[in-house]
Amino acid sequence: MAKPGPSRWPIRGLIANMTSPRHPWQNHSHFFSACCCRLNSGQTTRKARKGFKDSYAYHHSRQRQAANKARQVELRQQRAAALGDPIRGVTTPFIESLDSQLPPQITASVQEVSHTTDAPSPDQPPPSQANATEEAHLNYYLTKPELQESLDYSRLLSEPLVSTDREQADPVKEAREAKAHEAGHNTAFEAVTRIVSLANATSRERTRANVQRIIDTFGRHSTDTYLRPKAPSLQSTYSTIAEQKPTPRAGPDTGSSEVQIGILTAKIRVLADRYEGANRNDKANKRNLRLLLHRRQKLLKYMHKKERGSQRWTNMVEKLGLTEATWKGQIAVE
Repeated sequence: MAKPGPSRWPIRGLIANMTSPRHPWQNHSHFFSACCCRLNSGQTTRKARKGFKDSYAYHHSRQRQAANKARQVELRQQRAAALGDPIRGVTTPFIESLDSQLPPQITASVQEVSHTTDAPSPDQPPPSQANATEEAHLNYYLTKPELQESLDYSRLLSEPLVSTDREQADPVKEAREAKAHEAGHNTAFEAVTRIVSLANATSRERTRANVQRIIDTFGRHSTDTYLRPKAPSLQSTYSTIAEQKPTPRAGPDTGSSEVQIGILTAKIRVLADRYEGANRNDKANKRNLRLLLHRRQKLLKYMHKKERGSQRWTNMVEKLGLTEATWKGQIAVE
């Protein structure tokens, strides 16, 4: 049954009253009485229909509406969970190593993989040399070989002299001196190890070490040896313009998009840790965090446009734990 339309004015009766030879006040009273009767009859009909409505169908429709709203809330939560955290993203072993100052789990090197019985698939790139050769970074721009070499040299310089005249030498005294020298060297080794450890460094020194690790991990001077470049497009394949040779790189790569994104991610984690807890009212820190997030978002959008689907993009996203929320939509710091 079709739904009744709104009440209409009795135009035909209005015209008949206006053309009749009655008194003017009679015409108006007849017109308004007809309108009121029409409206009252429409309201009575709607109330009657609403009163005789099936209660089962009414409650069933309300249940469907509540189920639809609950499903919409669930889908909204699933989409938000799929996008991830726009500030921190997803925790990965490499991201945890930036906080703990320890290298991620060491994988087999390229030479070890080549000596295995199973030949590597041509579709899969070789393992990353950055993870295979990465060691725990030290403070003050030191490396483990340099530290070990310095400690060995200091031990050689501080060794007690051995008498050349063995007839007058005292073996007990020499043994005591050697034991004291060994204990002193162990104490010095422990002290120097604690001094150069990043666990006892300042936040600025740890950030500097993390930046150096990111440059060594994502720099193209290192990744070009085991990551395949993106396949050329059809437009560049059939283009008549000669391709320009890239300028040879002088030193490590510090300006590529993936390196800058990794450095910004390390700085964002430091600012996010400071902003949480008792420092929620730090407006300057909040503004700096927002600036870094938007700068990283622009670089991610650019790299997603240029390197989408390539091994460079996949390697960066998987190691840094970046989700779609870091470059899609609006990022708000609350």
